[in-house]
Amino acid sequence: MLTRVGCLGILLAMGGWACGQGLTRKSGPWTLQQSGTTVSLRGVRSLGGGVAWASGAEGTVLRTEDGGYEWQSCALPEGADKLDFRGIWAWDADTAIVMSSGPGDQSRVYRTTDGCSHWSLVLADPDKQGFFDAMVFSGRQVGYLLGDPVDGAFPLFRTGDGGQTWTKIQSPGLTTDGLGIAAFAASNSALTADSRVWFVTGGQGGAFFYEGTSDCPRDGDGPADPKCLDHWTFHRQPLPMAGGSSSAGAFSVRAVWWDERVRAAVAVGGDFAKPDLSEGTCAWTPDGKTWTASEKPPRGYRSAVTWEADLDAWIAVGTDGSDVSWDGGRHWKPLDDSHWNALSLPFAVGQDGKIGKITLDGLHK
Repeated sequence: MLTRVGCLGILLAMGGWACGQGLTRKSGPWTLQQSGTTVSLRGVRSLGGGVAWASGAEGTVLRTEDGGYEWQSCALPEGADKLDFRGIWAWDADTAIVMSSGPGDQSRVYRTTDGCSHWSLVLADPDKQGFFDAMVFSGRQVGYLLGDPVDGAFPLFRTGDGGQTWTKIQSPGLTTDGLGIAAFAASNSALTADSRVWFVTGGQGGAFFYEGTSDCPRDGDGPADPKCLDHWTFHRQPLPMAGGSSSAGAFSVRAVWWDERVRAAVAVGGDFAKPDLSEGTCAWTPDGKTWTASEKPPRGYRSAVTWEADLDAWIAVGTDGSDVSWDGGRHWKPLDDSHWNALSLPFAVGQDGKIGKITLDGLHK
């Protein structure tokens, strides 16, 4: 039996742990869970109803069906034991797609339909100079995958069948114009999509925002020509965020869409080589056109951001903690100082197999 004195001793020794039914580790509003792995985790996708998936180094894919009480290790895709799974997307407890990031054909996409007992390879980077950065789906069937520039342009792939096949989008607007920029594969959130595609970049040339729309005519309610859907118009604009080095820029962007119009959007980043610097770590926009630097930015580099609808708040995470904004990204308040890489609420993942589940009821303005 654990006595009150014994519990106090453990609390003092472990600083930040709590006693209840066993021992529960906490970091601010995050309850730390047992992932069963010590690898760095960079991908997470929460579906609600207790179902969530996570991914990381050494071909690691995890799944839970009970809200994180137990995380199950998935079967490894064949030949994937050395791959770094930086991104994962899922639709239910059985169907998911995972993306690895690495040079050339070490960037791959695998798909499962049986709860990760078996995987099928659906895409390997066709270019030796390629490097996959982020993957997102705007619906059950339509998704997009972004890679680092090859021959001066960002490769962007589209699927219309739930990730079974992928086609490269053609657009002169995907060029870098020699700016020395790239996307970051830090959290699988440099790319977002709904009625349009957005992605953010960084590097020596600075931080930029790309917005793309389909060239397809929308004259009626029927489906658009699939060939037309692979041709897009993209526009680029600078972001008021950190840049000027290969480790700095915008790392993550998320938007709130309303009737195909942008209600609000936030981008976060900074310099991962200087994680304590707060300047240039966040920008916000009310319409996707005019971006403004945060008046009170997050405390340091942030690799991922998302919007929590029930709270009407934005939450960002990075290697030195997490923050919340109640006013659209203008001002940020610290939540904790732990190491995080990516998030899909209520979960966040980080180094050494760390998984946290946030208690939203405890957050207040």
